[in-house]
Amino acid sequence: MTSNTIVQEDIDQIIDSIKSQYSILEGKTVIITGGSGFLGQYMVKTLIRLNQKHLKLKCKIISIDNHIVPNKKRSSEMITAKNVRYIQQDVTKPFTLKGPVDFIIHAAGIAAPVFYQKYPLKTIDVAVTGTRNMLELARKKKAKSFLFFSSSEIYGNPVVSEIPTKETYKGNVSCTGPRACYDESKRMGETLCFTYFRMFQTPVKVVRPFNIFGPGMNMKDYRVIPNFLNSAFTGNPLPVHVSGKQTRTFSYISDAVSGFFKVLLSDKNGEVYNVGNDKDEITMNQLARIINDIFDHKLEIKNVEYPNTYPADEPQRRCPDLTKIKKDLGYKTKIDLKKGLRRTIIWCQEQGM
Repeated sequence: MTSNTIVQEDIDQIIDSIKSQYSILEGKTVIITGGSGFLGQYMVKTLIRLNQKHLKLKCKIISIDNHIVPNKKRSSEMITAKNVRYIQQDVTKPFTLKGPVDFIIHAAGIAAPVFYQKYPLKTIDVAVTGTRNMLELARKKKAKSFLFFSSSEIYGNPVVSEIPTKETYKGNVSCTGPRACYDESKRMGETLCFTYFRMFQTPVKVVRPFNIFGPGMNMKDYRVIPNFLNSAFTGNPLPVHVSGKQTRTFSYISDAVSGFFKVLLSDKNGEVYNVGNDKDEITMNQLARIINDIFDHKLEIKNVEYPNTYPADEPQRRCPDLTKIKKDLGYKTKIDLKKGLRRTIIWCQEQGM
């Protein structure tokens, strides 16, 4: 199995999961902000594949990114596809587009803790001013659907009784801590979305992704799976921060993107959905052992302190309650953690990482 085969299988799985909905995109214009990022690229590639194989009237794809974080090389490979227009643009700056806009996927943002500590004001700007700009575009163009990428980080450090965490949980978030530039700006982005929904009937939907991984993720963003894999590829110890007892669930990219499209193409305006994996909440010690097992137990696992570049106040547990998206939209996860890791490792190895 090659890296291209893996990504194509992922895209086909996404398309199969939305086969009852994708005809809505026939002949429409779709904007994706953050289109060169990890999640944005998968969504752009899904739309390209729909145009190639499934849509009689092709949709027009407009990918917007300022490249503050993404890999320019990979993004440049995408713009040669038919019906794709690439715009290098900071969404926090005013801009206009001619012609209709039917769907807006606002995925632009600085999501990795190391990067939002490095760019705190930019992180706030894109989540607040950038979101306001895109909502204004949606309002003026009378878009059919607006999808805002929030984050599971808006829940902060949930109390034990709220894990798994439902969309109705109001959060336990510090507005003054080192992670607040991301957490609180995403909360404000949600507030803007619902203000536009109430005032202008803008058809907003909000997704809160939980720890997504897979081919195409930024291997230098210092999140846990890239950190472990980078160490594994170089034969270095897997660096588990402090005790390693903090927990997460991990969602493979094709499952997550299926959920995003299900929400975008639904009629569930003014709603919020968790998107992720509600199975196998594991500690970081357990994750390290799983990766060590995949690499045939050749690696040392070493507990280390957080680097100065990593913001404090990391949530100790994170696990979504997916009852709402399963009930409303028929969301299902298909790729478990070990299978997703193996697919990601093959992709990384073939990319020379």
